[in-house]
Amino acid sequence: MVRAVVRDTFFLSQKSEPAGRDDDEVIKDLLDTLQANRERCVGMAANMIGVKKRIIVVSTGGVDMAMLNPVIIKKSMPYETQEGCLSLEGSRKTTRFETIEVEYRDRSYKRCRQRFKGWTAQIIQHEIDHCDGIVI
Repeated sequence: MVRAVVRDTFFLSQKSEPAGRDDDEVIKDLLDTLQANRERCVGMAANMIGVKKRIIVVSTGGVDMAMLNPVIIKKSMPYETQEGCLSLEGSRKTTRFETIEVEYRDRSYKRCRQRFKGWTAQIIQHEIDHCDGIVI
């Protein structure tokens, strides 16, 4: 189901709770909402649809990927950039890393560890910030 995008910065600035095996409906709603906003959005976190769970979805070259409880365990090559957010107006300066390594659970709740670079890494960092209550 496509959900409304939350714009309440107080809600968005709260840390998310761990996701579990029973959060498949949240994942489905996130994927549906990402698809509905495809022309202006490449990633979403569950708090953006009103659910305080550590779940993100990211568009990676035509494939949408869900990550539960993502944590960046390695990062390298920092750079400054400007980012916008579907939940906020305008863009803001931030520091990101060119390469990251992330531990997470996939939609089947299987433990995964993967390395990301470039644009995909930047999207993942932005969405993990959402999970941590960091509003960019």
